[in-house]
Amino acid sequence: MKKAIILDLDNTIYPVSSIADHLFNELFSFLDLHIAGEGIEHINRAKEDLKRIPYQKVADKYQFGETVRSKGLELLTNIEYNLPMQPFDDYKQIRETNVTKFLVTTGFTKLQWSKVKMLDIEADFEAIHIVDPELSSLTKKDIFASILEQYNYQPKDVLVIGDDPESEIKAASELGIDTFLYDPENKHPNAQVTHRSQNLKDATAFIA
Repeated sequence: MKKAIILDLDNTIYPVSSIADHLFNELFSFLDLHIAGEGIEHINRAKEDLKRIPYQKVADKYQFGETVRSKGLELLTNIEYNLPMQPFDDYKQIRETNVTKFLVTTGFTKLQWSKVKMLDIEADFEAIHIVDPELSSLTKKDIFASILEQYNYQPKDVLVIGDDPESEIKAASELGIDTFLYDPENKHPNAQVTHRSQNLKDATAFIA
């Protein structure tokens, strides 16, 4: 039996697509104007990646110029989301598991906290950690390691649940922690994970 689970937020507890158009409206309009020379397909790929990858990594991947990168950061640093949000339906099963839960998410601090508030999930977690690249050099791997140390867990005591093989899944694997990849569209069939499913609730089978 696991003593604790660590969950990602975006696209793990709720779908970013449900809020993306409203949340990123100003940023998307800005990108339409300032990287238009790269072509519509380039812009659309960048927009899609922004729904699942931190802005800084998208800016590097698509080689945003310094002006575009800085303005994008400025637009996102102080943004909050204050409209109703709903978690995935089967998050209910995760919420009801009798195990200590931690939330570890990457993003802008104010924005990520606003999502937690609108989802009404703060009480579900022993602790919430926001990895904000603009404020700290700490990574998810660093946070996972600190949780193990602070709570005297062994790697075998913990399960990390997330949607990104290159983020929380990779970080957990490097620490020897079991992983559960939530992959509803089977986008990552070759990812190296301990467990995987297209249904989030299936993670409960690996907790007890």
